[in-house]
Amino acid sequence: MEDFEATTDRDLIERFRAGDRDAFATLYRAHHPAVFRFALYMTGDRARAGEVTQDVFVWLIHHPDAFDPARGGLAPFLTGIARQFLRRRKQEDRRWLPLDEPAASRLHLSHRPAVPREISAAEDAADLWKAIASLPEPYREVVVLCDMEEMSNEKAAAALGCAVGTVWSRLNRAHALLFRKLKGKERQRCSI
Repeated sequence: MEDFEATTDRDLIERFRAGDRDAFATLYRAHHPAVFRFALYMTGDRARAGEVTQDVFVWLIHHPDAFDPARGGLAPFLTGIARQFLRRRKQEDRRWLPLDEPAASRLHLSHRPAVPREISAAEDAADLWKAIASLPEPYREVVVLCDMEEMSNEKAAAALGCAVGTVWSRLNRAHALLFRKLKGKERQRCSI
């Protein structure tokens, strides 16, 4: 199925380059949910995720030649573009934040995204969301891509612009950090 998707994306991009607006609309419908979810999981803010998603597709309109199907699929490519927009926004936001503002308030957790069905069944979903949001960005990215979006390590590596081994090691480190954070929460509950 991946070959079919890659062929379809490649054909749609070619049609869009030739001026077919319906081809772009089809690409948008196929890929905007994943781009939006990635941005939402990384920011915890629906409005910001919507803005980033829009920025990604506006960028694609102006740069359709930047996609090279020989280097990978369109989904990881668009995720990589979203990642760059998120990083740029984070840098811009950091310029205007007071120096004494705690890091936790910089995360937009007041608008927590809808919890995936598997996690929502868990009793500690809120603690899990807080633990994921508190991970350093490189670890949070791989958890979002590999665990929440169920992207393969290879596709995540393509999206992040790094080696597959880097994704693997970051994911293992992220899991260890999450385990420690959640284990610490459990100990606090038991001592109360």
